[in-house]
Amino acid sequence: MCAGTAAAWLWHAHGVRERALHAVKQHCTRHDLQLLDDTVALQGLKWLPDANGRRRLARQYAFEFTVTGEQRHRGSIRMFGLYPGGIQLDPYPCPRAAEEPGTVHEQTPEAPRASQGQVIHLEQWKRERSR
Repeated sequence: MCAGTAAAWLWHAHGVRERALHAVKQHCTRHDLQLLDDTVALQGLKWLPDANGRRRLARQYAFEFTVTGEQRHRGSIRMFGLYPGGIQLDPYPCPRAAEEPGTVHEQTPEAPRASQGQVIHLEQWKRERSR
């Protein structure tokens, strides 16, 4: 009975990992990032707040991505059961910001409304900040 329970738990954990990988791939594609090694690695189980603020047991997975192909950057995803609880990316350089003068990258603390990886123009950022 114990062996069957352990096998079922491992099977479920593999399914959660596959869903996490799928969510990370979609996020990277949406934001023109390249997922490195095409994998996510389990960092551990932690008690974390969900979207409603309740503390739940979550699996936290780590991954690496690149923008330019030269540097590796880290990211993480939280999984509450089979559902993603959020993806966090370390700050990274945005090549479009260097090409377009007057842009602000989302990772700066002054621009909290931009979604992760999004580039916004300085004028748009000023409008949103004044609201």
